[in-house]
Amino acid sequence: MLILNHDANFLSVYAHNQKLLVSEGQSVKQGQSIAEMGNTDTNAVQLYFELRYNGKPVDALRYLPKK
Repeated sequence: MLILNHDANFLSVYAHNQKLLVSEGQSVKQGQSIAEMGNTDTNAVQLYFELRYNGKPVDALRYLPKK
């Protein structure tokens, strides 16, 4: 599992990774690859994504840019 801190309130969680491409404490930039998807505890390759505000899961669609 990979957890990215965005600011004092927001963090994002990425799980089922096959390989992490960043290390703890490293700064990352928008668009940078941070992990490779994997198939932890399943037969299919997948990604688990969660956005948290003050430690509680929130609907990420409310915060992500519109297409």
